[in-house]
Amino acid sequence: MAGLIKREDIDELRTRTRIDEVIGEFVTLKTAGIGSLKGLCPFHDEKTPSFTVRPQVGMYHCFGCGESGDVFTFLQKVEQLSFVEAVETLAGKAGMHLRYEDGKGPDREQASRRQRLLEMHEVAQRFFTQQLDAEAGRIGRDFLTGRGFPPESSREFGIGFAPKSWDALTAHLRRAGFTDEEILAAGLASEGGRGIYDRFRGRVIWPIKDMTARTIGFGARRLYDDDKGPKYLNTPETALYHKNQVLYGLDLAKKSIAKTKRVVVVEGYTDVMAAHLAGVEQAVATCGTAFGAEHVKIIRRLLGDDPTGQVIFTFDGDAAGQKAALKAFEFESLFTAQTFVAVEPDGLDPCDLRMRKGDAALRELIDGCKPLFEFVITTAISRFDLDTVEGRISAVKAAAEVLTDIRDQGSLTHYYRFVAGRIGVDIDEVESAVRTAQRRPRQNRQQSTEAAPRQPSYRDGPPPSERMSGAAHRDHGTGPRQPNPGAASAGETGDDRSIEYVYDERPDVSNLSAPISPTRLKTEKGALMVALQHPEAVNAKLFDSLSSKAFEHPGYRRIQDAIKQAGGLTSAGAEQSKWAERVLEASDDELKPYVAQLLVSPLPIIEGTETSRFARGIVARLFDHDLERIAKELHSRLQRQDTADGAGQAALLGQLQTLEQHRARLKTLM
Repeated sequence: MAGLIKREDIDELRTRTRIDEVIGEFVTLKTAGIGSLKGLCPFHDEKTPSFTVRPQVGMYHCFGCGESGDVFTFLQKVEQLSFVEAVETLAGKAGMHLRYEDGKGPDREQASRRQRLLEMHEVAQRFFTQQLDAEAGRIGRDFLTGRGFPPESSREFGIGFAPKSWDALTAHLRRAGFTDEEILAAGLASEGGRGIYDRFRGRVIWPIKDMTARTIGFGARRLYDDDKGPKYLNTPETALYHKNQVLYGLDLAKKSIAKTKRVVVVEGYTDVMAAHLAGVEQAVATCGTAFGAEHVKIIRRLLGDDPTGQVIFTFDGDAAGQKAALKAFEFESLFTAQTFVAVEPDGLDPCDLRMRKGDAALRELIDGCKPLFEFVITTAISRFDLDTVEGRISAVKAAAEVLTDIRDQGSLTHYYRFVAGRIGVDIDEVESAVRTAQRRPRQNRQQSTEAAPRQPSYRDGPPPSERMSGAAHRDHGTGPRQPNPGAASAGETGDDRSIEYVYDERPDVSNLSAPISPTRLKTEKGALMVALQHPEAVNAKLFDSLSSKAFEHPGYRRIQDAIKQAGGLTSAGAEQSKWAERVLEASDDELKPYVAQLLVSPLPIIEGTETSRFARGIVARLFDHDLERIAKELHSRLQRQDTADGAGQAALLGQLQTLEQHRARLKTLM
């Protein structure tokens, strides 16, 4: 089929690409067990990380919302790309030339709309940077120099200049092969009675980039006195650019943020530049909008919900700066990290501070930040006349409304003293006001967040059997309480010291005539995990020879069947990612999330235990269960055997003896 990328190239690219590095550009990942990484899911809002990545397998899976896939799937979903676009994007980063079934690459006219917009922004950025170096760009260069930015820093940040012309950029883009419709869709032109014209004219230009350093929009600053437009003008909302979902400078700051667990939020493009040049490399800024909930999500993914992380806001000391700080405080409860504010006493923004007092002064401003709570409390108190009784009473009430939001109860005593000292009242009065405020709905300001609906979870148990109806599956977990897997069933014995089970699901046994013991369910799950994740550590011939009855749970039996459909362990090969892909392809859509879960779940191994030892032990235990099942069947047949049939009894006894010998050998591995 014309335009299809050759399968062998896709497989080669998957082998070359590290999934943890790609996902790491969007999510801060931390080690979570042997061969596993974990972070906050980029596909749903959560406070406890449940998004797991297995680099060795090349898979990710979220135990909160159920999203799973490989590196191509991730890029498709997080960037809203087609499969071909995701492959081409990764190939470009890897420097790999792709081959297509018809011998050609995709026709340029048939390229995706999104890719065309990205290409156009790259062309536009090169145009703007060239114009800054031209004679007409002198006014832009003078502005930047006057703000303390030498030419080399302008190049580092990709700063450009838009000529004072109605169609300089438009004409350039047309010559590059872009249509007027595309130029308008990119937000680079506006439409008038005589056609389209440049949106940015006579302005300094900052490229706004996404987390992967691709230009998706522009910010522009007015330079000419006769320009009656706004001082700052940004790209409008487009298919690429959504102002509430982007932070300027994040492409440059993300590595330092991940390393230091600190984010510094400033107010403008020049403030970001000044901060980075002064050594505060974690600085980012919103783009033409106030700090909001979507920005919180971006920062949380970068910090990984580390309670020791720091989010530092910088605001001007004027009334507008105080208003911005109070706006940011509305989202304080969404952070796990600690929040701070840095306000320059003379009302200087970071860029002006650097110009007047140097780099060290800017660094000292950030390092001397105060808790955001303290700033908001001080601002709330300052609205009242503390020389009057009425003023002090109102100030206590206003401060109490703020104190109810403090999550760290250990710091409340400090803030009680802080408020009491500022207002001039007893601590008891402050504590009483806080208790009163906690008992009534908030009136002073809107709730910052609402309880999010529970996301569907795949950590609750094994996959459903094919016999379960849709209604039964939806009602899973609402019936009678199932046995606790943490406790062994009565009469079960065995030395589990070499294998530590840490599963937390309650087995779904609603469709079985007899319940499955939790220990048996853990064994089945563990055996499938090693078969999927470490097929090289399993005796492939023996595993493939297992009867379907070896798995009591119908859901796990379906996964065993998918493994067989994929060719069995004997065909797994050395490349785990390809093996995982084949098993997923052999699974139906309902089963895929559960297979993905087993692929990325960390093996429950006691520290110091080798993976191969765990694999041998868990699979041996599964075989032992199966041999025990066969032995019970043989014992039943022996009881029913005609006592006159000596040969038949001898044969059954011989089989039982052989089984017990096998079980004895297996126990040495358990």
